[in-house]
Amino acid sequence: MSTKVYNKTNFHKYTFCIYTEVATSLISSLKLNYKSKSGSSYYFTIEGVYRLSNHWGRAANCKWRLISSPNLQTNPSFDKRTKLGFARWTDFYPDNDFERLYFIEVDFEESSVSFNHKLSSAYTADKVLRTATDTTKLIKQIRTLLDETAWAKHFPQSDLPTLRKEIIHQLITSTKSFNDIRVGWFRF
Repeated sequence: MSTKVYNKTNFHKYTFCIYTEVATSLISSLKLNYKSKSGSSYYFTIEGVYRLSNHWGRAANCKWRLISSPNLQTNPSFDKRTKLGFARWTDFYPDNDFERLYFIEVDFEESSVSFNHKLSSAYTADKVLRTATDTTKLIKQIRTLLDETAWAKHFPQSDLPTLRKEIIHQLITSTKSFNDIRVGWFRF
């Protein structure tokens, strides 16, 4: 776990966090503690922070992602993009551009890719840690592998879903490039 303790005075300084979308009714009895220049509202509690915002991902010098809850009713007083997220103070981790802090996760059922922090409970030693820049580059490449098929036409494998999983698994559990994997595939 992180040795740094995050709270309302420092959670917004170079952090990574995954918020969980919650019902806006949860803040009805809370006092607004801070409103940012970009329009995001923050409500602090002992356990964590509620963030009401229409933008997620990069927030100033932080990387904050929202895990959406599709079953929640949208509050009619907000635009469709405005969501309320909650994160515990223990969900915040340090962020910078030079350390290898991130690993990549792929959901083949949903055909999606995301990244997570090495201090999260989701980290396992088989996943390669990368810098933020390297993580972003590899995510773009994995999205291409998930969404397109042209890259596979020269592979001898006829089962595209299996080929896709094998290549992506190698990408996230090694430092091999796609080209290295492709070349290695044809040696057999």
